Amino acid sequence: MSHSRAPLAAALVLLASGCAMLRPSHPTPPGPSATPAPPPVAPAAAAGSDAFLLTIFLRHDQSKTLEEINAHLDRTGFHRQFPPEGCQVVSWYVMMGIGQVVTLRVPPDKLRSVNLAIERAAWGAFHTEFYPTYDFIPVWKDIRTRALSPEPAH
Repeated sequence: MSHSRAPLAAALVLLASGCAMLRPSHPTPPGPSATPAPPPVAPAAAAGSDAFLLTIFLRHDQSKTLEEINAHLDRTGFHRQFPPEGCQVVSWYVMMGIGQVVTLRVPPDKLRSVNLAIERAAWGAFHTEFYPTYDFIPVWKDIRTRALSPEPAH
């Protein structure tokens, strides 16, 4: 099974739930055009599923050489086990000085499988961190559009 290894478009947006929506920190001014736009829909929700995005930091064990790390991954069958069947790789890239950063689209019933694949095959090569993630680009575009729009004359 081959997976896209396309780079993530911007810095990771972490520590948010897959279905959370950002709301502006400032209220919309009163007036006839005060009806706020509906919040953007996260890609997982747009697809009509309960899948969520999960970003995994696979931090290299720097006490090992790259050859030792790769040998460990081969011995444990990492590339056969990860990602588990039913999970989609959204992005997978190398972050120099850190290791690899993978974002998966995970159905809720596959979360345990992701955890077990990491525990069984990645530990010993990587130190791992998990972050629920959501796509901030639609939110950013909306904020940016509003920020660049001319203020209405009073």
